[in-house]
Amino acid sequence: MDQPSGRSFMQVLCEKYSPENFPYRRGPGMGVHVPATPQGSPMKDRLNLPSVLVLNSCGITCAGDENEIAAFCAHVSELDLSDNKLEDWHEVSKIVSNVPHLEFLNLSSNPLSLSVLERRCAGSFAGVRKLVLNNSKASWETVHTILQELPDLEELFLCLNDYETVSCSPVCCQSLKLLHITDNNLQDWTEIRKLGIMFPSLDTLILANNNLMTIEESEDSLARLFPNLRSINLHKSAGLHCWEDIDKLNSFPKLEEVKLLGIPLLQSYTTEERRKLLIARLPSIIKLNGSIVADGEREDSERFFIRYYMEFPEEEVPFRYHQLVTKYGKLEPLAVVDLRPQSSVKVEVHFQDKVEEMSIRLDQTVAELKKHLKTVVQLSTSNMLLFYLDQEAPFGPEEMKYSSRALHSYGIRDGDKIYVEPRMK
Repeated sequence: MDQPSGRSFMQVLCEKYSPENFPYRRGPGMGVHVPATPQGSPMKDRLNLPSVLVLNSCGITCAGDENEIAAFCAHVSELDLSDNKLEDWHEVSKIVSNVPHLEFLNLSSNPLSLSVLERRCAGSFAGVRKLVLNNSKASWETVHTILQELPDLEELFLCLNDYETVSCSPVCCQSLKLLHITDNNLQDWTEIRKLGIMFPSLDTLILANNNLMTIEESEDSLARLFPNLRSINLHKSAGLHCWEDIDKLNSFPKLEEVKLLGIPLLQSYTTEERRKLLIARLPSIIKLNGSIVADGEREDSERFFIRYYMEFPEEEVPFRYHQLVTKYGKLEPLAVVDLRPQSSVKVEVHFQDKVEEMSIRLDQTVAELKKHLKTVVQLSTSNMLLFYLDQEAPFGPEEMKYSSRALHSYGIRDGDKIYVEPRMK
């Protein structure tokens, strides 16, 4: 088989991690020694090779000399080959089979959909625990082949692969704990339930940006499908429109972390209402949208939930309301306290022997009040002195001598007095 044209893995490795380009040292003599090589080999006598190799966006199309890969990469545990030009799984297999301790492999944004992954090639991935295939357009057939050959796979990333459906694997993958499958187009719950069948040990399911529609499944069935699910991310699930979908999350017996931002159901509520209503409906969660739910916050939310629904018609009251009434009893509505500052007050205006009760706005200035009093006291504003008397103040009247000062800054209340005197010439 002819070797593909382009840059090889080994060529890029030698260039990036040569002493000239990568002067990192782990101590005297700690570089990777290799024996003398034939003339013309791109290998150096010594490379400063870390156990985590990042070779993304390097134009890699093929493996290169496998003996050289084995000599250099025996200690490598993580390998990032994202955004290269690898399109042949056989070339990927040549690289991976010569990295015996590899546990993390990132193949994102390589055109690997252009070739078929054979089981003998997939066998070289056997030790990998974390595999990233984002934007690789890997088919479900490829995924199934990988799952059959990776007995220890714990984390799988399948984002941006244009999936509209899920194809069930002929065998379950008991080892997988985390599935990251965001930014696809998995709308129908019947597709999501297939993931539960394939991955019965799943701990974390990240489904953000999938336009998921309503959760059409019975509570018993949900518990059987995802018996070990601890965390679910449903950010921007555009089809979730009713609270019943949220209530069904309680069917997952081990669920304790939920992410639910950007769904239509919650758009009409304030930020505080959203969080409290979600916490009250999901009694087992300990983290919501990345924030810990403290014991005090849970009780506040559950009490808020009771008061929120207490005036609803009986047929619209959720079952959770009755559970919480059993827990806390029927609560009294919270007293409505208007904390807005008072906008106007009634005061007594004293001028000579006249007293007139007036309502004055507190957002006006002293100068504006004088204009308002002109017709009452028959004095020009320039010939008018004002004094304010707080009915509880022990110091007597205070002259209101600053024309631009707002009246509310004096703390004027109903029943206080304003004295008007002519300016002495």
